[in-house]
Amino acid sequence: MANTKQAAKRARKSIRQRAHNVSMRSEIRTAIKKIHTAVDSGDAKAAQEAYKAEQSTIDSLARKGVIHKNKAARHKSRLAARIKALSGARS
Repeated sequence: MANTKQAAKRARKSIRQRAHNVSMRSEIRTAIKKIHTAVDSGDAKAAQEAYKAEQSTIDSLARKGVIHKNKAARHKSRLAARIKALSGARS
């Protein structure tokens, strides 16, 4: 239990902040799954469109500190590589 009013308030705030961050992490997972689904369908154009739409979501969460910027870069790099491989296979 918190010993001071300040500590009690921080405990309350941390619960709210954690709930918000959990929902934001869920949002990034959903964005990544959308791109994976588009890639798995085999349609390179749809995959590229999905990547363009969800790229800003990934960057936004990295900017807000929900995920680390290197994690965002890693996800974007791997997704772009999958899309490039898909485009190369269809050429």
